[in-house]
Amino acid sequence: MIRLDDLSLFVRAAALGSFSQAAREVNLLPGQASAAIGRLERELDIRLFARSTRSLRLTDEGKRYLPFAQDALQALRDGVDGMRGEDASLTGTLQVAAPSDFGRNVLLPWIAEFRRAHPGLDIQLLVSDQVADVFRDPVDIALRYGQIEDASYIALPVAPHNRRMLVASPDYLARHGRPPALAALADHACLAYRLRGRIYDRWCFALPQGEQVVQVRGALVSDDADVVRRWAVAGEGIAYKSWLDVCGDVQAGRLEVVLPEVPGEATPLNLVCPHRKQFSPAVKLLHALLRERCAPLLASLARLDEL
Repeated sequence: MIRLDDLSLFVRAAALGSFSQAAREVNLLPGQASAAIGRLERELDIRLFARSTRSLRLTDEGKRYLPFAQDALQALRDGVDGMRGEDASLTGTLQVAAPSDFGRNVLLPWIAEFRRAHPGLDIQLLVSDQVADVFRDPVDIALRYGQIEDASYIALPVAPHNRRMLVASPDYLARHGRPPALAALADHACLAYRLRGRIYDRWCFALPQGEQVVQVRGALVSDDADVVRRWAVAGEGIAYKSWLDVCGDVQAGRLEVVLPEVPGEATPLNLVCPHRKQFSPAVKLLHALLRERCAPLLASLARLDEL
């Protein structure tokens, strides 16, 4: 008889490409995980993985069996959810990945509010600007900025009309003046962001006549978007940030919008997961809360556009 724990280990090992990593997630030794996979292979009478000292990959039989194993585990989760009903108390663990600035400074109190409303639910919040892979990483859902063009993901809109804004502190603008046009950004200290080794120093703007790309430069670069925002608040230069990340600073007077008449790059926020079947009651309720909380922030952006 096939053991559910063995089936779960197979699915995670296939996603991670490693017995040892899959074992660590469930507090097993690598040898125990290998034994579990061997037990599953004997039950199925097929070889699921091709193993070597340096690599682990699915065999053709393993690739064909994987979707059936995933569907079987998901069917069990769906059955539990169906028995509870969507209005029942939420239990279990929900793992959420979020961008650093949004996660620390906007999402954090909303997650605490959601947890208080559902005390039976454990939440693990993973805050990083490294893009979470919802197929390989141990996360249930990820919040991501930008257009989701990968058809292998399911994306639910959270803040579809969010966009980037040029911002700087009042102190910086008092010392260096306001750029009168986009071309003048070349004369200012611009705070750049690095992701996966690439420095994003070519800023895109959605002008009526078409997209315009501006090359900027500056002495300060970080791979943490929260650090870039903090530098801007400290008066170190001009940042090009998501409105959701900086609207609190703008409303508090810590930052001012620079060139508000220039439309910034569209930066929608989406909730992403691998499969629609994984939209559990917890995910659906969290998605609804996030949309509700983001709506007034987007409304403040719309009011700013009207000025």
